[in-house]
Amino acid sequence: MINISEYQAIHENKSHFDYNIPYNTYPCTIPLDFDSVPLHWHEDAEFIYIKKGAGIIVIDGREHQVSAGDIAFILPSTVHGIYQFENESMEYENIIFDSKMFSSTLDDFYDSFLLPFFESAVEIPVIFRPGVTGYESIKRYLDSNDNISSHREGAWGLAIKGNMYLLLFNLVTIYEQQIDTSTKKKIDKLKPVIKHVELHYGEPTTVEEMAKLAGFSESHFMRFFKEAFGVSFVTYLNDYRLSMAARLLLSTEDSVLNISQQVGFENLSHFNRQFKKKYSKTPREYRS
Repeated sequence: MINISEYQAIHENKSHFDYNIPYNTYPCTIPLDFDSVPLHWHEDAEFIYIKKGAGIIVIDGREHQVSAGDIAFILPSTVHGIYQFENESMEYENIIFDSKMFSSTLDDFYDSFLLPFFESAVEIPVIFRPGVTGYESIKRYLDSNDNISSHREGAWGLAIKGNMYLLLFNLVTIYEQQIDTSTKKKIDKLKPVIKHVELHYGEPTTVEEMAKLAGFSESHFMRFFKEAFGVSFVTYLNDYRLSMAARLLLSTEDSVLNISQQVGFENLSHFNRQFKKKYSKTPREYRS
């Protein structure tokens, strides 16, 4: 089981890649480890490999229901989140790797073939499942890497990297069509807002400040945020704070009052009402 602080850190800190290999796997379960992974983004690429159960993955504002065997491919800097589907449990692997591990000064393969791929300039599915072209290849090489990682014998890192080269070779060969990235560039304007919430959710935050951060007027910001992610910014912020509160309730012995203040709620009664609305339990009931 992964510690939530460790999970959050993998999106920012490359030191979580061990043996000097920028590739690592983190097993997670929703809702056992945490109820959700709110919207976030990072510079690493990521596969989310569903092992058991079902859940929801949101990628650049679009919601995808996933189940055992499905594999989401999250390209660098893509805004995404993972959520529980109804009352289902979902076991999955977060497979995190640095796309720059394939860059070399000795050739131009990275710039010619992989850089456009990792910069989302090529049309490629975000969810791979049986029947989707390339699925069997991704599954085969990720399963092989799972086996290699579990034993870590000899030059295991070389085998990991070799499998990733073959996986990407197959995808690059299959998916070559260039796409219009203008829609993604619009969503990119909201990435500083998502990152601000991720790092400063416990601090006072106003719509005016976030609109300025994104370079929009308040009215344009509120409209565009809801169009992009399906909820208002205020709803998203409160939901993020409540998710963090739920994690603190299970991982610390801090008082409910202290936790409510840590996640940015100034009024305990308001926090209790919002928490019960989201989780159908009071904070104390959730903790017990």
